[in-house]
Amino acid sequence: MTTMPRFTTEVKNDAEISFSALFGMLIDYKWQLLSIIGIFTFLGIAYAILATPMYSSNAMLQIEEKKGVTRLTEPSSGMPPPLPEAVTEIELLKSRLVIGNTVKNLHLDVVVSPKYFPIFGGYIARNFTPETEGEIAAPLLGLNSFAWGGEDLEIAELRVPDSELDKPMVLKVEENNSFTLFDEDNQILLHGTLGEPVEQNGYFIEVSKLQARPGTEFNVVKKRLSKTIQEYQGRISAGERGKQSGILSVALQDPDPLRAQRIVQEVIDLYVAQNIDRNAAESTQSLEFLRSQIPSVKKELEDAQAALNEYQTSRRSVDIDSETKGVLDQIVTLDGQISELNLKRVEMSRKFTSQHPAYQALLGQMNQLEAEKNKLEKRVGNLPSTQQELLRLKRDVDVTSQTYTLMMNKVQELDVIRAGTVGSVRIIDNANANVDDAASPNKPLIVVAALILGCLVGLAFVYTRHSLKRGVETPEAIEQMGLPVYASIPYSKNQSDSEKLFGNKGSRKIGESALLSIAHPTDLSTEALRSLRTSLHFAMIEAKNNVLMISGPSPDVGKSFVSSNLAAVIAESGQRVLLIDADMRKGYLHKVFNLKQKDGLSDLLSNRIAVSDAIKKTEVDMLDFMSCGQFPPNPSELLMSHRFTTVLKQLGDLYDIVIIDTPPILAVTEAAIIGAHVGTSLIVARFGLNSVKELEATKRRFDLNGVPLKGVILNAVERRASNYSSYGNYQYSYERPTKS
Repeated sequence: MTTMPRFTTEVKNDAEISFSALFGMLIDYKWQLLSIIGIFTFLGIAYAILATPMYSSNAMLQIEEKKGVTRLTEPSSGMPPPLPEAVTEIELLKSRLVIGNTVKNLHLDVVVSPKYFPIFGGYIARNFTPETEGEIAAPLLGLNSFAWGGEDLEIAELRVPDSELDKPMVLKVEENNSFTLFDEDNQILLHGTLGEPVEQNGYFIEVSKLQARPGTEFNVVKKRLSKTIQEYQGRISAGERGKQSGILSVALQDPDPLRAQRIVQEVIDLYVAQNIDRNAAESTQSLEFLRSQIPSVKKELEDAQAALNEYQTSRRSVDIDSETKGVLDQIVTLDGQISELNLKRVEMSRKFTSQHPAYQALLGQMNQLEAEKNKLEKRVGNLPSTQQELLRLKRDVDVTSQTYTLMMNKVQELDVIRAGTVGSVRIIDNANANVDDAASPNKPLIVVAALILGCLVGLAFVYTRHSLKRGVETPEAIEQMGLPVYASIPYSKNQSDSEKLFGNKGSRKIGESALLSIAHPTDLSTEALRSLRTSLHFAMIEAKNNVLMISGPSPDVGKSFVSSNLAAVIAESGQRVLLIDADMRKGYLHKVFNLKQKDGLSDLLSNRIAVSDAIKKTEVDMLDFMSCGQFPPNPSELLMSHRFTTVLKQLGDLYDIVIIDTPPILAVTEAAIIGAHVGTSLIVARFGLNSVKELEATKRRFDLNGVPLKGVILNAVERRASNYSSYGNYQYSYERPTKS
């Protein structure tokens, strides 16, 4: 059994249309898109290769629980001190105390850099490998002022006036290890020699190392200390390795890995040192207090001993009896205890208020000892006067001696405590830099990022350019205005060559026709013109006459190309055709047929020639031509004359179809005048050139003059993927017959 062929109609949905239009837009602009992506990728690769590598140096610290320190008094609470917060220690590490001293110690406020050749000079210098120690690369192309590899300059000290801080200077290397320092205006500031400090005009410099060819220049800047500290506070990164781990990581990136290592090591050393000083601050304060009191106590002891000796001498070695000695020993013991408690009270007063329980307990002990001392002093009052005075003097010596001994012992004890203070931070890993692998730039990441950025910029450019295109590109955009599209003439290379010949912009070979329909009868544009011929045959059946006007909204839309080739195609079908060039301002159709301009339409309307004299034969059988004639000063007045109406009626009787090529309607009024006499009016719109607003203005201009537009011819249509799908919303496929 055999089935008949079946044809199916498939309608694509909107999503497929939108996707295909988007994909088509990318195809249309593929070269622009690929160019932008290529440029960005090239720049990314160039940056990854030429960018200055940054090397990372890092160190690791541990924040330990703060150990208890032996003090003259212990706090009443037995709770151990908490572990310091990592964020607090990080802020201390990045404080001006630490970073500022680092900048001062390493002279980081003095920035020295060799002057490299722009763009790739630094890359060449970094990749220079000296064969011997101290070797310097030879200059390229004799450019001695630039550094090409192996140069080094170290400045031990640099001072400039405050007004010149942060201003660039240039140090130029001279012969015999000498140099000259210039300001930014190329004025000489001072001359100097390696290793010798020099001061002049408020500038001071001491160069400790100079390794470069004579003529090489270095950029030198003395930066403000505060600005440099802020810079390194931002550059140095510090963070906790794990939450509540107490492990801090400190890192810094710098073009010089050894310099980065020195900076990080100096930072952690200063941080640990200030941490130790902070933990030993209590012992230091107590030690300073005791040392400030020792001289006065020693003086009191010496005075007491002198008074006792003097009294005994005056009384001829009077001594105290056993009873008095017992009372004295008790009083001395109590005074010693009171003195020791008084020292503790002074120290405690710096930590606690007078209402603190520990402070109040200490005062209670002192009051109790004072009461016992008062009882003993009452017993002393019953002794003889000689024994009382001797007891007083002896007591002053013993108490002061005991106090002095106690203070000296405490000083030694605090010295030991302070010397043994290790702080609550310790260095786990000293600063270390990887000199082989740079931390940045990440070359693969940069190239990928450049590629992605190029894609984004390229897509944005393509989309923006496509969105801003003002010209119509699809027949649908024209038909939405209510004007049918009679033909879409595709653009071809042959059409471009023909248009050059139209404007006499190219040289025509002997026997070569400027008409595309004659020179290339199988071209797609010619086939489109044949389709237009068929459409016009039915469109002009009900027209009031056989005169066809072809105009356009603006110049360079190809209306003369369409008029001439359409006339030739119609003539090939066996009809008698007359083509009139009605552009009496810039008409050039006579060049297409290789005819003369004179004796044309303007001459005919001026009654200088007859109709038969204005008509000329062409290379195409059945096709006659009337040129524009000599350019008159009043073309619109000639067309408005009764003569034009008479001539047009006479010509319509002589030919099957008369085609009139007119000037653009938006430029001059001739098309509106001619349109009142013709039966069919068409306009030519060029693909991508004429906007919808121009076509609307053209239609409105004809409507105001009472000229109905029959339709539009879309010329020079380019096959683009973005609009090609608009012609393929329906697929008309043939299914093979099946046998059973």
